[in-house]
Amino acid sequence: MNLFLLQIRDTLLARHITDSIMAAQQGSGGSASKMNLFDLLKEGGVIMIPLGLLLALAIFFFFERLIAINKASKIDSNFMNMIRDNILSGNVTAARALAKNTNNPVARMIDKGLQRVGKPIDYIEKSMESVGKLEIYKMERNLSVLSLVYGIAPMFGFLGTLFGMLQLFYNINTTGDFTPASIAGGIYTKIVTSASGLIIGLLAYVGYNFLNTQINKTINRMEAASAEFIDILQEPTR
Repeated sequence: MNLFLLQIRDTLLARHITDSIMAAQQGSGGSASKMNLFDLLKEGGVIMIPLGLLLALAIFFFFERLIAINKASKIDSNFMNMIRDNILSGNVTAARALAKNTNNPVARMIDKGLQRVGKPIDYIEKSMESVGKLEIYKMERNLSVLSLVYGIAPMFGFLGTLFGMLQLFYNINTTGDFTPASIAGGIYTKIVTSASGLIIGLLAYVGYNFLNTQINKTINRMEAASAEFIDILQEPTR
C-alpha cells in the first residue's frame, strides 16, 4: 500500500514539474513578444521619427568623416626623406612633383612651402600655416552635425516623454481610470523616447570625440612635417 502511494506521489510530482516547465516556457515566450524591440519603439509615438532621423544623420556623417580623415592621415614614412634628398641636391622641381602627386594634407602644405623657396623663412611658414588651417577645416567639416545630434537628441527624448505624460494624465482625467496598471503602463511606454534620445546622444558624442582624436593626430603629423621642412631649408645644400 505504501509503495502504491509513493508511486502515485512520484507521478503527480513529475507531472507538476512538467507543467511548471511548460508554463515557464510559455511565460518567457510571452514576455519576449512583449519586449519586441520594434513594438517597443513604436510605443514612443511620433517623436521617434525625428529621433530616427537624428540617428541616421549621426551614422552617415560619422562614417563619411571617418573615411575622409583616414584618407588624410595616410602619410608615407619616406615622403619627407625624399623631399629632403631632392632639396639638398638642389632639385626643387622633383620635390614639387613629388608633393603634387601625393594626395594628403602634409604634401599640399609642403608643396606650398616649395613654391615659396627663396623667400624669407617667416613668409614660407605663414604660407604653409594658411594651407594647414584650410586642411584642418576640411577634416573638421560636418563634425558639427554630430555635435548637434548629441546636443538635441536627449532633448527630443525628454520632450517625447513630457508629451506622453501629459497625454497619460489627460486620459486619467477624462476616463477616470486611475489604476496602478494603467499609470505604470503609460509611464513605461513613454520613457522609451527618453531612453532612445539618451542612447543616440551618447553614440553621437562618442563618435564626435573619436573623430576629433583622429584629427588631432593628423594635425600633429602636419606640424612635425612643417617643422622638418623648415629645418631642411636651413640646411646647406650639397
